[in-house]
Amino acid sequence: MVLLGYDIGSSSVKASLVDSSSGQCIASSFYPKKEMEISSPQPGWAEQHPNVWWDSIVAVTSELMQQQKIDKESVGAIGLSYQMHGLVITDRDGKPLRPSIIWCDSRSVAYGEKAFREIGETQCLSAVLNSPGNFTASKLAWVKENEPALY
Repeated sequence: MVLLGYDIGSSSVKASLVDSSSGQCIASSFYPKKEMEISSPQPGWAEQHPNVWWDSIVAVTSELMQQQKIDKESVGAIGLSYQMHGLVITDRDGKPLRPSIIWCDSRSVAYGEKAFREIGETQCLSAVLNSPGNFTASKLAWVKENEPALY
């Protein structure tokens, strides 16, 4: 049995196959082979479409499985890591409705700063260990105000 791990980053999707009995990495790769594009429709904005991530997952998985001649039935578990604080909005069927507002986007900082003031510095620092300046909830607040039909 093998374990399959993914790191879905803003530059590429990295994947590794690990032998479950020994814990040894069998193979690793990434896709695309050049950095993924980050769209910046306005200064301070940073977006990527989740479909690009999915296409990259499919490509890197196919590459690893074929390279190592691994049958999909031998995959015992899949692990994922993802960029922190990215907002992906989907419909009921899980289809993305807009590009993801990713971790380095700063359009919602004012929403997070307002939350920091209203919730209180002490509460934020003790509960979330940081100011929510660029957290996912702040991005969702931005969408609610600026893209109400989508929200």
